[in-house]
Amino acid sequence: MENFTTAPEINHTLAVWIDNSLQYKVISSLLLFVICVLGVVGNVMVILVVLTTKHMRTPTNCYLVSLAVADLMVLCAAGLPTITESIFGSWVFGHYGCLCITYFQYLGINASSCSITAFTIERYIAICHPIKAQFLCTLSRAKKIILCVWASTSLYCMMWFYLSDIQEEVYDNITIVTCGYRVPRKFYLPIYFFDFGVFFVVPLMLSAVLYGLIARILFINPLPSDPKDKKKNGHNHSNTKRTSCKNSRHSSSTASSRRQVTKMLAVVVFLFATLWMPYRTLVVVNSFLDRAYLDSWFLLFCRICIYLNSAINPVIYNAMSQKFRAAFRKICGCGRKGSDKPAAYSVALTYSVAKETSMVESTDPFTTELEELTATDDLLSEQKMMFLDPDVYGKENFSDA
Repeated sequence: MENFTTAPEINHTLAVWIDNSLQYKVISSLLLFVICVLGVVGNVMVILVVLTTKHMRTPTNCYLVSLAVADLMVLCAAGLPTITESIFGSWVFGHYGCLCITYFQYLGINASSCSITAFTIERYIAICHPIKAQFLCTLSRAKKIILCVWASTSLYCMMWFYLSDIQEEVYDNITIVTCGYRVPRKFYLPIYFFDFGVFFVVPLMLSAVLYGLIARILFINPLPSDPKDKKKNGHNHSNTKRTSCKNSRHSSSTASSRRQVTKMLAVVVFLFATLWMPYRTLVVVNSFLDRAYLDSWFLLFCRICIYLNSAINPVIYNAMSQKFRAAFRKICGCGRKGSDKPAAYSVALTYSVAKETSMVESTDPFTTELEELTATDDLLSEQKMMFLDPDVYGKENFSDA
C-alpha cells in the first residue's frame, strides 16, 4: 500500500521536524487498534466456520475464505505497522521488515480484489448459466482458481522486494527512518496506475455489469420449475395439486435464498469500492501535484476506510446470512444446546435435473440451501417422490453462503 513517501536520490537536511500531536497519536492508535483486532477476530471466525462446518464448504464460501485470508494480511501487514508509526513517528521494523511488510500489503490488497472478482463471476455463471455451472461451479474448481489467484498475485508482488527500502530523512533536530521506495516517484507511478486499473477499476466495472445481469435474472425472471417433477405429477394425478403447491413453495424459497446471497455479495463489492475510493483518489490526485497533499488527519481517514473494508466483511455475513450467523453462534458457544421442538430432519430440496447426477461436489445452480423441516406424516409419505436418494445426498453439500 502506498505509504505516501518518495525516494530521494540523496539524503539532505530538511527543516525542523514537528511530531504529531498527542491527540492525534491517541485517537489514531485507538481507532486503528480496535478496527484491526475486531477485523482479525472476525476474519479468523469466517475461516474457521467454513473449514469446520461441512455444509458451509461451497464454491462461494471458498472464495469468501480467500477474501478473509487477504483481509487478514492487509490488517496485519498494513494496519498494525501503521499503529507503531502513529505512536513513534518513525519506522521501527528495520530493512527486512520494510521489504516483507510492503510485499504482504500489496499481496493482500491484490488477492482480495481477485477474490471478489472470482466470486462475482461464479455467481454470474451459477445464476445466469445454470447448465454450464454444473461443470464450472464446483468445489474442486473453486480451489484451483483460488490457488491460481494466490500464486499469480504472489509472483506479481515479488517486485516490491526490489522496489522497497528504508530511507533516512535528516531534519535539523532529528533523523527519521521511513519505509519508502528505491525508485524515484516518476518511475513508480506507472506501476501504481497499472495496479489501479487491473486491481480496482477493471474488477469494479466487471462486477457492475455482472451484478446487473444477475439482478435481471433474479428479480425479473422467475426460476424455472423442475421438469422431472412435472413428469412425476403426471403419473400420480391425485397428488398433482399438493405437489404443485409444495413445488411452488420450494421454488419461492430457492429464489429468496439466492437473492439474499447475491445481495450479501453485492454489498461486499459496494463497500470495497466505497471504502477504497478516498485512498485511490488521493494517490491519483497527488500524482499530478508538484507538492503532494499529506494532511495527517485526512491520511488517517483514508487508512481507516481501508482497514474497515478488511474488517467489516464478517459483520456483513453475520447480518445478511442466516447460515453464517448460526455458525458464528456455534463457534462462540452461543447456540442452543437443545430444543423442545420435535425432531427435525435435514432434507435437501432440489428443482433441477442435477438431482439425478452422481457429482460429488455441490452444484449451487441446481440445488438450494439445506432447509430444516419438521417431519410430518404428509411429508414422509411423499419423500420418495420429493427427495434425493440417500446415497447421493450423503455425498453432496447443498448450500449457498
